Amino acid sequence: MTHFTDKVAVVTGAGSGIGRALAMELAIRGAKLAICDVDPTGLAETEKLVRLAGAEVMADHLDVAQRELVLAYADDVVARFGRVNLVFNNAGIAFTGNVEEMSFKDIDRVMDVDFWGVVNGTKAFLPHLVESGDGHVVNISSIFGLFSVPSQSAYNAAKFAVRGFTESLRQEMVLAKRPVKVTCVHPGGIKTNIARNAEQVEGRDHDKLASSFDKLARTSPEKAAKVILDGVENNKARVLIGADARVLDVLVRLTGSGYQRAVTAFSRRNGL
Repeated sequence: MTHFTDKVAVVTGAGSGIGRALAMELAIRGAKLAICDVDPTGLAETEKLVRLAGAEVMADHLDVAQRELVLAYADDVVARFGRVNLVFNNAGIAFTGNVEEMSFKDIDRVMDVDFWGVVNGTKAFLPHLVESGDGHVVNISSIFGLFSVPSQSAYNAAKFAVRGFTESLRQEMVLAKRPVKVTCVHPGGIKTNIARNAEQVEGRDHDKLASSFDKLARTSPEKAAKVILDGVENNKARVLIGADARVLDVLVRLTGSGYQRAVTAFSRRNGL
Protein backbone atom coordinates (compact mmCIF):
# COMPACT_ATOMS: atom_id res chain seq x y z
CA MET A 1 0.00 0.00 0.00
CA THR A 2 1.21 3.49 -0.84
CA HIS A 3 -0.22 7.00 -0.54
CA PHE A 4 -1.47 6.60 -4.13
CA THR A 5 -2.93 3.08 -3.98
CA ASP A 6 -6.39 2.97 -5.67
CA LYS A 7 -6.47 6.74 -6.11
CA VAL A 8 -7.61 8.05 -9.48
CA ALA A 9 -4.97 10.30 -11.05
CA VAL A 10 -5.25 12.42 -14.20
CA VAL A 11 -2.02 13.26 -16.07
CA THR A 12 -2.04 15.67 -19.01
CA GLY A 13 0.83 15.67 -21.49
CA ALA A 14 1.41 12.00 -20.68
CA GLY A 15 2.81 11.06 -24.09
CA SER A 16 6.44 11.70 -23.14
CA GLY A 17 8.84 13.29 -20.68
CA ILE A 18 7.70 14.12 -17.17
CA GLY A 19 4.10 13.21 -18.02
CA ARG A 20 5.00 9.68 -19.04
CA ALA A 21 7.31 9.28 -16.05
CA LEU A 22 4.55 10.47 -13.71
CA ALA A 23 2.10 7.99 -15.22
CA MET A 24 4.60 5.15 -14.79
CA GLU A 25 5.49 6.07 -11.21
CA LEU A 26 1.82 6.43 -10.29
CA ALA A 27 1.13 3.02 -11.83
CA ILE A 28 3.95 1.49 -9.80
CA ARG A 29 2.52 3.08 -6.66
CA GLY A 30 -0.92 1.60 -7.30
CA ALA A 31 -2.95 4.45 -8.80
CA LYS A 32 -5.67 4.22 -11.43
CA LEU A 33 -4.89 6.47 -14.38
CA ALA A 34 -6.54 8.80 -16.85
CA ILE A 35 -3.85 9.97 -19.27
CA CYS A 36 -4.09 12.33 -22.21
CA ASP A 37 -1.93 14.04 -24.83
CA VAL A 38 -2.11 15.58 -28.30
CA ASP A 39 0.45 13.03 -29.57
CA PRO A 40 -1.42 9.78 -30.27
CA THR A 41 1.75 7.75 -30.84
CA GLY A 42 3.41 8.81 -27.60
CA LEU A 43 0.16 8.41 -25.69
CA ALA A 44 -0.32 4.86 -26.98
CA GLU A 45 3.20 3.95 -25.86
CA THR A 46 2.58 5.36 -22.38
CA GLU A 47 -0.72 3.49 -22.17
CA LYS A 48 1.07 0.25 -23.07
CA LEU A 49 3.74 0.82 -20.43
CA VAL A 50 1.34 1.59 -17.58
CA ARG A 51 -0.81 -1.42 -18.47
CA LEU A 52 2.29 -3.60 -18.30
CA ALA A 53 2.92 -2.08 -14.86
CA GLY A 54 -0.51 -3.36 -13.82
CA ALA A 55 -2.48 -0.11 -13.77
CA GLU A 56 -6.08 0.39 -14.82
CA VAL A 57 -5.93 3.19 -17.40
CA MET A 58 -8.00 5.21 -19.84
CA ALA A 59 -6.13 7.13 -22.54
CA ASP A 60 -7.58 9.99 -24.57
CA HIS A 61 -6.39 12.41 -27.21
CA LEU A 62 -6.85 15.90 -25.72
CA ASP A 63 -5.69 19.43 -26.46
CA VAL A 64 -5.75 21.14 -23.05
CA ALA A 65 -6.16 24.52 -24.75
CA GLN A 66 -9.66 23.48 -25.89
CA ARG A 67 -11.72 24.38 -22.81
CA GLU A 68 -14.99 22.69 -23.73
CA LEU A 69 -13.16 19.47 -24.53
CA VAL A 70 -11.35 19.57 -21.18
CA LEU A 71 -14.65 20.07 -19.34
CA ALA A 72 -16.16 17.11 -21.18
CA TYR A 73 -13.05 15.06 -20.49
CA ALA A 74 -13.39 15.62 -16.74
CA ASP A 75 -16.94 14.28 -16.88
CA ASP A 76 -15.75 11.27 -18.89
CA VAL A 77 -13.06 10.44 -16.34
CA VAL A 78 -15.57 10.57 -13.47
CA ALA A 79 -18.01 8.45 -15.46
CA ARG A 80 -15.28 5.83 -15.93
CA PHE A 81 -13.78 5.74 -12.45
CA GLY A 82 -16.48 7.26 -10.24
CA ARG A 83 -14.16 9.90 -8.79
CA VAL A 84 -10.92 11.83 -9.26
CA ASN A 85 -8.34 12.29 -6.52
CA LEU A 86 -5.33 13.84 -8.24
CA VAL A 87 -4.81 16.06 -11.27
CA PHE A 88 -1.36 16.67 -12.71
CA ASN A 89 -1.60 19.61 -15.12
CA ASN A 90 1.64 18.87 -16.92
CA ALA A 91 1.06 19.50 -20.64
CA GLY A 92 3.20 22.28 -22.06
CA ILE A 93 5.07 23.64 -25.06
CA ALA A 94 8.04 25.95 -25.56
CA PHE A 95 8.76 28.73 -28.05
CA THR A 96 11.88 30.80 -28.57
CA GLY A 97 11.86 34.37 -29.78
CA ASN A 98 12.29 37.95 -28.60
CA VAL A 99 9.22 40.09 -27.98
CA GLU A 100 10.07 42.20 -31.02
CA GLU A 101 10.26 39.11 -33.22
CA MET A 102 7.24 37.14 -32.06
CA SER A 103 3.77 37.49 -33.49
CA PHE A 104 0.70 37.72 -31.28
CA LYS A 105 -0.21 34.26 -32.55
CA ASP A 106 3.08 32.84 -31.23
CA ILE A 107 2.45 34.30 -27.78
CA ASP A 108 -1.20 33.23 -27.77
CA ARG A 109 -0.30 29.60 -28.49
CA VAL A 110 2.16 29.39 -25.59
CA MET A 111 -0.29 31.03 -23.20
CA ASP A 112 -3.19 28.87 -24.43
CA VAL A 113 -1.36 25.63 -23.65
CA ASP A 114 0.98 26.49 -20.80
CA PHE A 115 -1.29 28.78 -18.78
CA TRP A 116 -4.87 28.34 -19.93
CA GLY A 117 -4.33 24.59 -20.22
CA VAL A 118 -3.52 24.56 -16.51
CA VAL A 119 -6.52 26.76 -15.70
CA ASN A 120 -8.80 24.58 -17.82
CA GLY A 121 -7.61 21.39 -16.13
CA THR A 122 -7.87 22.89 -12.67
CA LYS A 123 -11.34 24.35 -13.16
CA ALA A 124 -12.69 21.25 -14.92
CA PHE A 125 -11.58 18.84 -12.20
CA LEU A 126 -11.81 20.99 -9.06
CA PRO A 127 -15.48 20.22 -8.26
CA HIS A 128 -14.72 16.50 -8.61
CA LEU A 129 -11.64 16.80 -6.39
CA VAL A 130 -13.72 18.52 -3.72
CA GLU A 131 -16.40 15.83 -4.00
CA SER A 132 -13.80 13.08 -3.60
CA GLY A 133 -13.02 14.34 -0.10
CA ASP A 134 -9.32 13.72 -0.78
CA GLY A 135 -8.19 15.83 -3.72
CA HIS A 136 -4.87 17.23 -4.90
CA VAL A 137 -4.08 19.67 -7.72
CA VAL A 138 -0.51 19.51 -9.01
CA ASN A 139 0.40 22.24 -11.50
CA ILE A 140 3.69 22.12 -13.37
CA SER A 141 5.36 25.51 -13.64
CA SER A 142 9.13 25.72 -14.29
CA ILE A 143 12.28 27.35 -13.02
CA PHE A 144 11.22 29.91 -15.62
CA GLY A 145 8.34 30.60 -13.25
CA LEU A 146 10.94 31.78 -10.72
CA PHE A 147 13.17 33.92 -12.92
CA SER A 148 13.16 35.26 -16.48
CA VAL A 149 15.56 34.86 -19.40
CA PRO A 150 15.90 36.53 -22.81
CA SER A 151 14.03 34.95 -25.75
CA GLN A 152 11.56 33.15 -23.45
CA SER A 153 9.16 35.96 -22.59
CA ALA A 154 6.01 34.05 -23.59
CA TYR A 155 7.10 30.90 -21.74
CA ASN A 156 8.18 32.98 -18.73
CA ALA A 157 4.82 34.77 -18.72
CA ALA A 158 2.91 31.49 -18.78
CA LYS A 159 4.99 29.81 -16.09
CA PHE A 160 4.92 32.85 -13.78
CA ALA A 161 1.15 32.89 -14.27
CA VAL A 162 0.90 29.20 -13.36
CA ARG A 163 2.86 29.88 -10.19
CA GLY A 164 0.64 32.80 -9.13
CA PHE A 165 -2.56 30.97 -10.01
CA THR A 166 -1.51 27.85 -8.11
CA GLU A 167 -0.23 29.60 -4.99
CA SER A 168 -3.47 31.58 -4.78
CA LEU A 169 -5.53 28.42 -5.24
CA ARG A 170 -3.73 26.68 -2.38
CA GLN A 171 -4.60 29.54 -0.04
CA GLU A 172 -8.21 29.59 -1.23
CA MET A 173 -8.62 25.88 -0.53
CA VAL A 174 -7.31 26.37 3.01
CA LEU A 175 -9.56 29.36 3.67
CA ALA A 176 -12.62 27.58 2.30
CA LYS A 177 -11.72 24.41 4.24
CA ARG A 178 -11.94 22.38 1.04
CA PRO A 179 -10.50 18.83 1.11
CA VAL A 180 -8.11 19.69 -1.73
CA LYS A 181 -4.35 20.15 -1.43
CA VAL A 182 -2.40 22.16 -4.01
CA THR A 183 1.21 21.90 -5.15
CA CYS A 184 3.21 23.98 -7.65
CA VAL A 185 6.18 22.24 -9.30
CA HIS A 186 9.26 24.00 -10.67
CA PRO A 187 11.43 21.62 -12.70
CA GLY A 188 14.94 22.69 -13.64
CA GLY A 189 16.68 21.17 -16.64
CA ILE A 190 14.94 17.84 -17.30
CA LYS A 191 16.09 15.42 -20.01
CA THR A 192 12.97 15.61 -22.16
CA ASN A 193 12.20 16.51 -25.78
CA ILE A 194 10.49 19.83 -24.98
CA ALA A 195 13.36 21.84 -26.48
CA ARG A 196 13.67 19.63 -29.56
CA ASN A 197 9.90 19.81 -30.11
CA ALA A 198 9.83 23.56 -29.55
CA GLU A 199 9.26 26.09 -32.30
CA GLN A 200 11.08 29.38 -32.73
CA VAL A 201 10.94 32.57 -34.76
CA GLU A 202 12.40 32.50 -38.24
CA GLY A 203 16.18 32.81 -38.29
CA ARG A 204 16.85 31.01 -35.02
CA ASP A 205 19.03 27.89 -35.15
CA HIS A 206 16.78 25.13 -33.79
CA ASP A 207 19.55 22.55 -33.38
CA LYS A 208 21.78 25.02 -31.51
CA LEU A 209 18.95 25.97 -29.17
CA ALA A 210 18.10 22.33 -28.48
CA SER A 211 21.76 21.47 -27.96
CA SER A 212 22.19 24.33 -25.48
CA PHE A 213 19.21 23.06 -23.48
CA ASP A 214 20.51 19.48 -23.56
CA LYS A 215 23.75 20.62 -21.94
CA LEU A 216 21.79 22.13 -19.04
CA ALA A 217 19.37 19.23 -18.61
CA ARG A 218 20.79 17.01 -15.87
CA THR A 219 17.73 15.42 -14.23
CA SER A 220 15.91 12.41 -15.70
CA PRO A 221 12.11 12.46 -16.05
CA GLU A 222 11.98 9.39 -13.81
CA LYS A 223 13.81 11.21 -11.03
CA ALA A 224 11.58 14.24 -11.52
CA ALA A 225 8.45 12.09 -11.18
CA LYS A 226 9.69 10.58 -7.92
CA VAL A 227 10.46 14.03 -6.50
CA ILE A 228 7.03 15.33 -7.53
CA LEU A 229 5.14 12.43 -6.00
CA ASP A 230 7.16 12.60 -2.79
CA GLY A 231 6.30 16.30 -2.61
CA VAL A 232 2.63 15.55 -3.20
CA GLU A 233 2.64 12.88 -0.51
CA ASN A 234 4.11 15.39 1.95
CA ASN A 235 1.70 18.16 0.84
CA LYS A 236 4.45 20.55 -0.16
CA ALA A 237 3.32 23.91 -1.50
CA ARG A 238 6.34 24.17 -3.80
CA VAL A 239 8.50 21.43 -5.29
CA LEU A 240 11.86 22.32 -6.85
CA ILE A 241 13.41 19.68 -9.08
CA GLY A 242 17.16 19.52 -9.59
CA ALA A 243 20.17 21.26 -8.09
CA ASP A 244 19.89 23.96 -10.77
CA ALA A 245 16.36 24.84 -9.64
CA ARG A 246 17.42 25.05 -6.01
CA VAL A 247 20.49 27.20 -6.77
CA LEU A 248 18.60 29.58 -9.04
CA ASP A 249 15.78 29.91 -6.52
CA VAL A 250 18.32 31.00 -3.89
CA LEU A 251 20.00 33.37 -6.37
CA VAL A 252 16.73 35.17 -7.08
CA ARG A 253 15.85 35.36 -3.39
CA LEU A 254 19.25 36.85 -2.53
CA THR A 255 19.67 39.27 -5.44
CA GLY A 256 16.14 40.34 -6.31
CA SER A 257 16.25 41.83 -9.80
CA GLY A 258 20.07 41.67 -9.69
CA TYR A 259 19.98 38.13 -11.13
CA GLN A 260 19.07 39.67 -14.48
CA ARG A 261 22.61 41.00 -14.96
CA ALA A 262 24.08 37.51 -14.55
CA VAL A 263 21.53 35.93 -16.87
CA THR A 264 22.06 38.61 -19.52
CA ALA A 265 25.84 38.11 -19.38
CA PHE A 266 25.44 34.34 -19.66
CA SER A 267 23.10 34.72 -22.65
CA ARG A 268 25.53 37.08 -24.37
CA ARG A 269 28.48 34.72 -23.90
CA ASN A 270 26.54 31.75 -25.22
CA GLY A 271 24.85 33.53 -28.11
CA LEU A 272 21.37 32.80 -26.82
